[in-house]
Amino acid sequence: MNTGSHIRRFLKMQGLGNDFVIFDARSHDLTLSDEVVRHIADRRRGVGCDQLIVMRACEDADIFMEIRNADGSRVGACGNATRCVGKLMLDETGKDKVTIRTDAGLLTAARTENHSDSGVSVNMGPARIAWDEIPLSDQMDTLHIDLRVGSLSDPVGVNMGNPHVVFFVDDAEAVDLKTFGPQIEHHPLFPERVNVSVATIKDGIIRQRVWERGAGITEACGSGACAGLVAAARRGLTGHEATVQLDGGALEIEWLADGTVQMTGAAMLAFEGEIAL
Repeated sequence: MNTGSHIRRFLKMQGLGNDFVIFDARSHDLTLSDEVVRHIADRRRGVGCDQLIVMRACEDADIFMEIRNADGSRVGACGNATRCVGKLMLDETGKDKVTIRTDAGLLTAARTENHSDSGVSVNMGPARIAWDEIPLSDQMDTLHIDLRVGSLSDPVGVNMGNPHVVFFVDDAEAVDLKTFGPQIEHHPLFPERVNVSVATIKDGIIRQRVWERGAGITEACGSGACAGLVAAARRGLTGHEATVQLDGGALEIEWLADGTVQMTGAAMLAFEGEIAL
């Protein structure tokens, strides 16, 4: 295969079905327009992914992780991608813990206690719950946001490096998230748009489905799972630790005493490839 400068190697990784195209730009810089990102993310004409990741050299961390949604927009956090990049850096460095710089701050990733080949635990940083941290366009109590769209109402707001609202419902499976998700994502109350979750709690397990801003319904959302646990704990529906069952599998989430949120789950390589940019 031609290995000219326009050909770039990539990795395709996934965490519970939330999938990523990952480029390593530490030795050769890479700038991608929104249009190119959309093309790569296209599941029919490109590689296909929920988010595109560019790894860059970083002076104060093991790696910098640039995160782009499938629509080309740049975002500050992605939990499943952090586990995937964390696994790459843990394997590359041989360390038990690595640091990952993102637009939302500095995160840490560590091997799980059982040293599973696919298991990675990530501290996603602090859960922010003030109205101007979500952010909302109007000042209000984020434990009971004044919002109704269709059958959904009274969500909890949480920022986990990106904005989330979580609606607690009787049956998460029955919600028409494909219809309500984009309406809420683009609602004027959310100046930076918002990730939308519907959640049902049964036997201490949070069953959650997520509409991600700029990506649509995904099989899993790590930051969304963190937001779901924080929202449930704030409402008194769970303790500060729970299993979050997403479409693609389960994550173990804990809201720690220092205010940060720990997320543990699988991260796996799907395949490697090359693409002409």
